[in-house]
Amino acid sequence: MDWQFLFETFLSLMSAIPLSLELAATSIILGAILALALALCRLSAITALDWFARSYVFIVRGTPLLVQIFLIYYGLGQFPAVRHSLFWPFLREPYWCAVLALTMNTAAYGSEIIRGGLLSVPFGQIEAARACGMPRLMQFRRILLPLAIRQALPGYSNEMISMVKATSLASIITLMEVTGVAAKIISETYRAIEVFVVAGAIYLAINFLLTRLVHLLEYWLSPHLRQPVPHPQAGLSTAPIEGDAR
Repeated sequence: MDWQFLFETFLSLMSAIPLSLELAATSIILGAILALALALCRLSAITALDWFARSYVFIVRGTPLLVQIFLIYYGLGQFPAVRHSLFWPFLREPYWCAVLALTMNTAAYGSEIIRGGLLSVPFGQIEAARACGMPRLMQFRRILLPLAIRQALPGYSNEMISMVKATSLASIITLMEVTGVAAKIISETYRAIEVFVVAGAIYLAINFLLTRLVHLLEYWLSPHLRQPVPHPQAGLSTAPIEGDAR
């Protein structure tokens, strides 16, 4: 191992980390919104919405993300209607094509996680909200959604980690994120092992920090699971001292 080369490679890859984080954060946020909408479609009593969400999840989860990126980046431009539409200024950019593919992919997986969280909310909580006279929107905002997020967060954290790693596929459509810069350095130096070791360490560090943040969020959302802090006077005995008058 050439430590000087490893350090220089690390400095070069550091410049690409903001783009990787931006891709991951944008796709996770937009994907969470779309996943919630799909989960609500699955749980709705409207058959058309239910089957639309089922078909979407089946197609997206059943096809590779790499194929989805190729279809969006190379395929949509083949249609004249797309090239002359209002969306073409975005769809012709590799960044937005990558964001769209990552968002659609994570939404399909995340919708099942969120749906499981919504179904795990005890029905007694909903009945109590109804007994208090809460309207349905308030029930969802104050009771159903917070409890569902707390239940779904451990599973959804795995999906967020997968999205961070999936940003490496954006390099195939000319985006110079961490993997794209690593491939460029390898093409110039032919030293694949050292470069990919540094790139892997960067992804590992990002995901480690992400898991710590998720654990802190789980701790904040679960106050009922924390050990109670003992009161300073709790250990003092209240038994009467011998010889005290009664």
